[in-house]
Amino acid sequence: MINRADYVSDKDWQGFLDFSKELETPCIVVNLQTIRMNYQRLRGLFPYSQIYYAVKANPEKEIISMLAEMDSNFDIASRPELDLVLSLGISPERCSYGNTIKKARDIAYFYEKGVRMFATDSKEDLKNIAQNAPGAKIYVRILVENSTTADWPLSRKFGCHPDMAYDLLILARDLGLTPYGISFHVGSQQRDIGQWDDAIAKTKYLFTSLEEDEGIKLSMINMGGGFPAAYTTPTNDLSEYAAEIKRYLVDDFGDDLPKIILEPGRSLVGNSGILVSEVVLISRKNNTALNRWVYLDTGKFNGLIETLDESIKYPIITSKDSAGGKEAEVILAGPTCDSMDILYEDYKYRLPVDLKVGDRLYFLSTGAYTGSYASVSFNGFLPIKTYIMK
Repeated sequence: MINRADYVSDKDWQGFLDFSKELETPCIVVNLQTIRMNYQRLRGLFPYSQIYYAVKANPEKEIISMLAEMDSNFDIASRPELDLVLSLGISPERCSYGNTIKKARDIAYFYEKGVRMFATDSKEDLKNIAQNAPGAKIYVRILVENSTTADWPLSRKFGCHPDMAYDLLILARDLGLTPYGISFHVGSQQRDIGQWDDAIAKTKYLFTSLEEDEGIKLSMINMGGGFPAAYTTPTNDLSEYAAEIKRYLVDDFGDDLPKIILEPGRSLVGNSGILVSEVVLISRKNNTALNRWVYLDTGKFNGLIETLDESIKYPIITSKDSAGGKEAEVILAGPTCDSMDILYEDYKYRLPVDLKVGDRLYFLSTGAYTGSYASVSFNGFLPIKTYIMK
């Protein structure tokens, strides 16, 4: 049985139950005060950094507005994200266009709106930036291998080899842009702190060689995200990440650190959310099957896409847990007419034997990459709603 107290305090849990008892499922309830505390803690552990919240993690207006009031900046990936942030009165100088895959007209749009910091990892994209955002600050994303130690890897698709990053920053200068820094992302829900050590070492090599060989002095390291949320797989405490990463930075750069940017998403908002789902059907595939299939009114296409390949294993509790009855292994699946919509089959959750249709399941730590990842209306199921507890 999942120990709910490991993830949600008694006070927050009671507040959540009072808030959610009349809400129609499926839905997500996000506690703003949890995000506030997470942000304050991150700032305290990384006082030398600037935070650019990854809007894609959870783009609810109340979250963005609160973080803006706390002096957060914002990592933006698309026009709609930029429009959302700007509509809340946030200055474009506090935004970075962090997506390396973008249309030329979108670059022009960001530039016209006042954004001046752009990520890149390819020559063609860099040329588009030079043409549509003259004089912009450029940071190049380098490849970081993280396929085995991150629960949600981000290698291969994004970034380039450090040798290419070197050439791109020279080209940026030659095209009239400002070579500004290096970025990397060690993978989302990264459990191996040593991954930052390797990435920072590669970054230091680029800083040194570009200055010595080309007279290009870089000013910034964007370390992306990667800090974990509280799921069922244990991770180190955030304070351990902070201590080790600071040590890596000082080992390579001494006490004169460049500007450091963090782009947290999951670690800021993950544990703020609880996804509420209802049991639609319970069945067995034959008369002697050991495991029940428990079908829910939410699934991969409506908030739980990160169960793909069973990558993220959310803590799950039920409305029957407090009864203290027997439990047995189950297979969890969503409601759609798609065979891919199975949440957990290999990894067996244990749920109460007396679980019935209509009972509620609560997926903890679902404040990040749930509502923002959901389909619009696959199979006719309405988009999952998010409610904000202030």
